[in-house]
Amino acid sequence: MENKQIWAPLAQGRPARRYDPGQFIYLQNTAPEEFYYLEKGVARSFISSPEGAERLLTLHHAGDLMGEASFFDGCPRVSSAVAVTECRVISVDGPRLERVFREHPELAYPMLRYLARTVRLLSGHVDDITFRPADRRLAGALLRQAGEGDSLRTTHEELGSAVGASRVTVSRILSRFAARGWIETGYGVLRILDRSALERFADDREKL
Repeated sequence: MENKQIWAPLAQGRPARRYDPGQFIYLQNTAPEEFYYLEKGVARSFISSPEGAERLLTLHHAGDLMGEASFFDGCPRVSSAVAVTECRVISVDGPRLERVFREHPELAYPMLRYLARTVRLLSGHVDDITFRPADRRLAGALLRQAGEGDSLRTTHEELGSAVGASRVTVSRILSRFAARGWIETGYGVLRILDRSALERFADDREKL
């Protein structure tokens, strides 16, 4: 994975907008006139159904890009993003991106790789919803949300939203993971102790 500071040129000379916890950064079904560089904070990306149900896609951390897939294909946004903590966000429109690419052409290939990972993330969610049991969906969600770290702040309700399972089901599965020594849970905080075991389980290479 590229060093996330590689996207710093997108922020040069651009004022950052502050978003307080709970404030929306962009909304599903709106026109994608820009995408976003998360300079500071944590944001949550999710899909909403017409009935109001939500499914978590991922948690964005400082250095991430957000909303870039819809920006590049020009279609209405398929997800919303909301600040989890106080965030500082740089918006990037077409003219700004063209200038950055002229000055930093070496960013073009990393941008393609980043877009490919976004597509893979969305494809993984479709695969999870369609084919995979809840415990393996949850293992994958823990790994995605933790990113390169070993801890994440989340609730059982949020994890249930991410994998399409009830809070009771999530609690039961997490207890099983903890009993195997794969994770350690606390109030609102979860720590991954054995990443390789979770990865094997998420990939159907290990039984619980």
